[in-house]
Amino acid sequence: MYSFYILLVIIIVAAIVGIIEFARHQKRIYSIPIRIHINGTRGKSSVTRLIGAGLRAGGIKNIAKVTGTFPRLILEDGTETYIHRKSSANIIEQLSIVKFAALRKVDALVMECMALQPQYQTITEKKMIHSNLSVMTNVRLDHTDVMGHTLPEIAETLGRTIPKNEHLFTSENVIPHTLKKMADKRNTVSHFIGSDTVTLEEMQGFSYIEHRDNVALALSVCQHLEIDRDIALKGMYTAVPDAGALMCYRVEAFKKQLFFYNAFAANDPDSTLMVWQKIRDEIGFEGVRIVLLNTRHDRLDRARQLAEMTGGKLAGEIDYLMLIGQSTEVVANMSVGYGLPKNKIINLGYTEPSRVFEKVLSVTEKMSTIVAIGNMGGMGAETAEYFEHRSSINYD
Repeated sequence: MYSFYILLVIIIVAAIVGIIEFARHQKRIYSIPIRIHINGTRGKSSVTRLIGAGLRAGGIKNIAKVTGTFPRLILEDGTETYIHRKSSANIIEQLSIVKFAALRKVDALVMECMALQPQYQTITEKKMIHSNLSVMTNVRLDHTDVMGHTLPEIAETLGRTIPKNEHLFTSENVIPHTLKKMADKRNTVSHFIGSDTVTLEEMQGFSYIEHRDNVALALSVCQHLEIDRDIALKGMYTAVPDAGALMCYRVEAFKKQLFFYNAFAANDPDSTLMVWQKIRDEIGFEGVRIVLLNTRHDRLDRARQLAEMTGGKLAGEIDYLMLIGQSTEVVANMSVGYGLPKNKIINLGYTEPSRVFEKVLSVTEKMSTIVAIGNMGGMGAETAEYFEHRSSINYD
């Protein structure tokens, strides 16, 4: 009997503490005048960084938080600090970020959404962030196991972070009507931003390969906050790219030139195809064209989608599909089934990055372009780092 009463007291005390802490959080979050919640399938981290940089340039003191490839907190002066996690990612960490930002009395908080499941998307927005500016990068087929199996279903999941009576900024151009319908129901004004608002000349100011959609979206948010466009853009040029940002490493080895594009972070088929087209149309391919696909055994559905894209849409454009990582034999068979000739497939399996480098060299006559896709996990990050390191070495 006594144990029952002790347990009851513990539950009551815990409930009271929870209520008090919830009230404190609400006070903290509402003490921050500008609250920007960034969601979407691709580009969230980049847009978060761009908006934070644009606000800084415009004199708006802000803290930005990205989950991205590696979680980072970007402080008021643009310096970064690593977010150490004792366990797997959890939306609860957003509470400590809000507390930190409120204590520093910032004017704006720019938060990348880290929730996947529909219920957590709702909790993050309605209980934690209470955004007055909602940003939706795009809607693509990814995380279909938890977000939905169709674009409308995924849009419904992502749209749970759209607030009431505020503003939504988005670059979505496939099913924008779904997002607008959700925003209209919440009396929120929708702003659909096209990439044509940023010129190719303006994109030359970035030290890395940024997407026009991301820049246009970030600029529109800054302009909404009455920051001069030129000032905001200059600030964005100084933004540190996310670890998963599209980068090109030029390697010179044994009188050969390799152009390695790290597109591992664009791991859904639509975004990956957009990256391929961007490189093809805006930069141009050099020499042998190689798609380097990194696979994981726990992401075979994603590998299947990328194999279908490669076999169905790129078979006539590429010279080789080079497979690395786990379950590559399965992916090789999938690729053939989707129309890629077997003689174009090089299956390296799970191996060392040095072997990948050597194989690329062996199929390169003078120049080659390698577009690395699939996943940063497994062999992805270490392979990208290997080519980055080799880009600073002269072998001749």
